Amino acid sequence: MSDDHASSLISAEVRHVEALLESRGLLGAGEIDTRIDEFLAGGTPANGARIVAHAWTDPGFAARLLADANEAIREVGLSMAGGLQEQRLKVVANTAEEHNVVVCTLCSCYPIALLGPSPSWYKSEAYRSRVVRDPRGVLAEFGLELPAATRISVWDASAESRYMVVPRRPAGTDGLTEPELAGLVTRKGLIGTAAV
Repeated sequence: MSDDHASSLISAEVRHVEALLESRGLLGAGEIDTRIDEFLAGGTPANGARIVAHAWTDPGFAARLLADANEAIREVGLSMAGGLQEQRLKVVANTAEEHNVVVCTLCSCYPIALLGPSPSWYKSEAYRSRVVRDPRGVLAEFGLELPAATRISVWDASAESRYMVVPRRPAGTDGLTEPELAGLVTRKGLIGTAAV
């Protein structure tokens, strides 16, 4: 079965279930699309960048973020409550000794609210399988060459848990404001496939 054919079958099944829910009055017409659009509109890498910039400038927040990310991100007006149940968020921080990278080996679980829609490479089977086996090689393909002594930790997301990386703060940024610092943070940095 081709991927296009399988996708068509799944789409038809989803439309059928949606029509049943609408006919029974459990959903309004187009309600699912509206809610998906609202959810995606709120998700952007700028949210994750804002969290990182705040962590870089507030050591207390950084400690709370690493200890209990779900609770800490509420301090900046964000949450992981995008569906029926709040997803667990674990935030990990890069150091001189350790670099973190995120993957979902089963599918493409990803903190959309904090990083926006996932990039196509994150969902690819090549990334999902290779970053676990050869993280240093995959990071090099992204242009990130780490010292041989740097330990690489790979964090595998799941349906219940999502991960985000706090990149190392670049040298020479002491005088920058939080918004200026946030402007340095990229989605790849939040996933761990790039430095800042």
